[in-house]
Amino acid sequence: MKRFVYINDDEASKELCCDNRISNRKYTLWNFLPKNLWEQFSRFMNQYFLLIACLQLWSLITPVNPASTWGPLIFIFAVSASKEAWDDYHRYLSDKKANEKEVWIVKQGIKKHIQAQDIQVGNIVWLRENDEVPCDLVLLGTSDPQGVCYVETAALDGETDLKTRVIPSACVGIDLELLHKMKGVIECPIPDKDIRRFDANMRLFPPFIDNDVCSLTIKNTLLQSCYLRNTEWACGVSVYTGNQTKLGMSRGIAEPKLTAMDAMIDKLTGAIFVFQIVVVLVLGVAGNVWKDTEARKQWYVQYPEEAPWYELLVIPLRFELLCSIMIPISIKVSLDLVKGLYAKFIEWDVEMIDQETGTASYAANTAISEDLGQVEYILTDKTGTLTDNKMIFRRCCIGGIFYGNENGDALKDAQLLNAITSGSTDVIRFLTVMAICNTVIPVQSKAGDIIYKAQSQDEDALVIAAAKLHMVFVGKNANLLEIRFNGSIIRYEVLEILEFTSDRKRMSVVVKDCQNGKIILLSKGADEAILPYACAGQQTRTIGDAVEHYSQLGLRTLCLAWRELEENEYLEWSVKFKEASSLLVDREWRIAEVCQRLEHDLYILGVTAIEDRLQDGVPETIETLRKAGINFWMLTGDKQNTAIQIALSCNFISPEPKGQLLMIDGKTEEDISRSLERVLLTMRITASEPKDVAFVIDGWALETALKHHRKDFVELAILSRTAICCRVTPSQKAQLVEILKSCDYRTLAIGDGGNDVRMIQQADIGVGISGREGLQAARAADYSIGRFRFLKRLILVHGRYSYNRTAFLSQYSFYKSLLICFIQIFFSFISGVSGTSLFNSVSLMAYNVFYTSIPVLVSVIDKDLSEASVMQHPQILFYCQAGRLLNPSTFAGWFGRSLFHAIIVFVITIHAYAYEKSEMEELGMVALSGCIWLQAFVVAQETNSFTVLQHLSIWGNLVGFYAINFLFSAIPSSGMYTIMFRLCSQPSYWITMFLIVGAGMGPIFALKYFRYTYRPSKINILQQAERMGGPILTLGNIEPQPRTIEKDLSPLSITQPKNRSPVYEPLLSDSPNATRRSFGPGTPFEFFQSQSRLSSSSGYTRNCKDN
Repeated sequence: MKRFVYINDDEASKELCCDNRISNRKYTLWNFLPKNLWEQFSRFMNQYFLLIACLQLWSLITPVNPASTWGPLIFIFAVSASKEAWDDYHRYLSDKKANEKEVWIVKQGIKKHIQAQDIQVGNIVWLRENDEVPCDLVLLGTSDPQGVCYVETAALDGETDLKTRVIPSACVGIDLELLHKMKGVIECPIPDKDIRRFDANMRLFPPFIDNDVCSLTIKNTLLQSCYLRNTEWACGVSVYTGNQTKLGMSRGIAEPKLTAMDAMIDKLTGAIFVFQIVVVLVLGVAGNVWKDTEARKQWYVQYPEEAPWYELLVIPLRFELLCSIMIPISIKVSLDLVKGLYAKFIEWDVEMIDQETGTASYAANTAISEDLGQVEYILTDKTGTLTDNKMIFRRCCIGGIFYGNENGDALKDAQLLNAITSGSTDVIRFLTVMAICNTVIPVQSKAGDIIYKAQSQDEDALVIAAAKLHMVFVGKNANLLEIRFNGSIIRYEVLEILEFTSDRKRMSVVVKDCQNGKIILLSKGADEAILPYACAGQQTRTIGDAVEHYSQLGLRTLCLAWRELEENEYLEWSVKFKEASSLLVDREWRIAEVCQRLEHDLYILGVTAIEDRLQDGVPETIETLRKAGINFWMLTGDKQNTAIQIALSCNFISPEPKGQLLMIDGKTEEDISRSLERVLLTMRITASEPKDVAFVIDGWALETALKHHRKDFVELAILSRTAICCRVTPSQKAQLVEILKSCDYRTLAIGDGGNDVRMIQQADIGVGISGREGLQAARAADYSIGRFRFLKRLILVHGRYSYNRTAFLSQYSFYKSLLICFIQIFFSFISGVSGTSLFNSVSLMAYNVFYTSIPVLVSVIDKDLSEASVMQHPQILFYCQAGRLLNPSTFAGWFGRSLFHAIIVFVITIHAYAYEKSEMEELGMVALSGCIWLQAFVVAQETNSFTVLQHLSIWGNLVGFYAINFLFSAIPSSGMYTIMFRLCSQPSYWITMFLIVGAGMGPIFALKYFRYTYRPSKINILQQAERMGGPILTLGNIEPQPRTIEKDLSPLSITQPKNRSPVYEPLLSDSPNATRRSFGPGTPFEFFQSQSRLSSSSGYTRNCKDN
């Protein structure tokens, strides 16, 4: 589909009625309440609580005041709504500032001052230097005579280097006065979010040009949020406005990601709901039976002769209301609050600030922090992610001669310098391609030096190296390039630029030598995109050997080529190129096809070798995370050998003989099939052994494998801990993430460039690095970090702590709700199974919202181990990966604890007060007090690192409980008048609290002591060592067994492995019976077979390290 934009013609553009008002708001003043309520009630849990609240309005069945449910429900909804309103208000302020900014437009040759929100499609917008572009414009004119302007696109794509934009060829030569009165039509696509593509055509009306069609590209546009730099003025016609700009279309609400813990909590909630229904049905039947058999015998109970039709439903519904507290109403808002705090902890972490750039970590997604602690696979880009993306020209091979091999620096190679001095043709051409086959902009600094603004770090390195070798790119004026070589100025006119794409893997420039008029094609690109198009008779074996040699050194390679064109050939080709460039459909594909017709019979000049050093801390980070049981896949567009060398340098795999690389390659589908089969057989054989085996595959082999042997490749992915995927495209990166996710692995993808965005968005967790390639990856990611090494802390510290805290908070929330519910159920057995509530409405309303929430929220600062221990012993992340702290087994423990504590509270309370002349309100307050005391000690027992804030929250919460109840006891109409005063004045009350706490917590403390003493886990041992201030035990890690690389493997008959490869739990290296054990889905995580108490025994002290 397409649209027509009429330049400077309001009447004709009326159908495109979208103004330039920006709106990122989710709500308006009028729809906030209904829309927010609709969103909140779209969740099943909220629907359930609304149903319960509505049922409580039926006075016949409600056992308590409806306020006991409506109060907490309204409070929870108000908290969520307030958060949404606050966020939306800030979006409103941001929109208001942008919409009311003043801009200039030109109408009928007259400049007018208007607000940015009033710009219409077709208006000519006038910009001055440093102005922000208010909407998407097609550039019509600039202050530069050649029609060039410079823009900064950092706010759009994060790239800080200036980019050139040029006016369309149809606008060249039009003076300023006529420019203001310009009329014409632009045929362009409907609005989209692709900031790198704009395929359109423009036709100006007479007297400007005779209806010739002029093709437009992204180079002819100024996109919203860019800034005009180093240009006095520029003007353009608005084609997309408001939320239809490319930036506006790219905005949007990302689909929420469901964490593994959220999925488990949903399942546990469903189980509790089923249990609740069973309890309600059983008690409902029992209540009706008791009513018909026993209740009618009581003289003080009167029933009507004819009962209404719904009589049998009254008692079950009463129990449904009574048991509804089983599902904690506050769990959702509590989780949202603590997850927001997790995100802030990441952003506040000073140890995750890049000191070089000052870049702090940022959490764009606040809902998935605990998933960081359960990551099993990390898929990483290479360039700019593992490496610094600081390209340095190191070596080259020109005409079969290697330069820079002796000292590792071609710029200081005497032989190369002599070749330049002597005027070697191949060397001069080689340097010329390095200098001008690019999109670099040379800018004169105030000091008189030339600074290069490059969109690619490779191009920057080549241009700088060429300048150091006396081929200096000194100026660019529209289509005229100037280079200085040995004091002489050489000029080239740029005729066409054949841009680089990930499919073509090369770029070319067609130039005309202004001195002799020759037309020359200059090309550079990957070896597989250049060498196959060498001219007949040229031997490229030496170049191929050079590429192989440099890639083995871990250097990035580019092949450079040259071809002189006949003028007729160029003119014929130029017509086809312009035709392809004017297409609105399949333009990119047709341009690539036309380019292919020119990029052949190339004279290969040589190959460059560029160094891209690893970032600081990368090998250590990967080694640590591998010890934590995390598997690594490296996905890169580099050559195979380069990728392998980087992988070895990064500790992805161990060198021989400990490590083994299995290659999947071939020239045909049949070759790849056999290769894949051999590798798969090897992986099956070694699946049960902790050996360091990795497979290597390139983009072509991967495409074939996914197309024809997808099932085998999926099995290979399941069996592999490490993979090196080279020459892969952005779509293939996303496919690999999807494959691992389909195998039920938790994946994390990390990258720094625009080509990593799809991979990052596809993964369970996306991490972007704010690097030199811009902020596209960082903006698309869930988390943004400044350096790869921060990933270790992000996962081991923040991910692990978030998982532990969420596991406790969620299970404790169910525990406290089940505790109060079980007491209600027990009370029903001594109250005629009538569904009567033991607790008053005020107590029930305050229980979840006030009495028990604060201590658990403060638990977000609890740490079971110090950060130093966590970083020193990454193996303990296995507990999180295996879901050891939140699963049906642990939940059953909390369920049993709530049942046990309910029995203790009920039995002791009944025996202490039920046989006295006590009011029911007194009995309920004693039981409630026992619950609050028990929960204070439960939280204290589960807390690992006490701080002042935690002590205040736990014991201060008890003080607050008594303060609130003293207040209500002082109000005559509250129904609790004088109760708390009377109870607290009785010694029996305090003895009852002591008995409840002692009986309830005694067995819990005894069980914990037994576990810590006789069956300690690794974490327990480390905790004891920390608390005693002694040395910390060394945890062992999995060392792969020595092996050799086998080229050919004979087919073997073996048993098919399970779907998931085992994850090994490293035991204490000094444990006498330390044998490796593994776990998989559904398999219990085994504790140590033999672990003695932490003592001063020699077995421990020999291998201890200081903390």
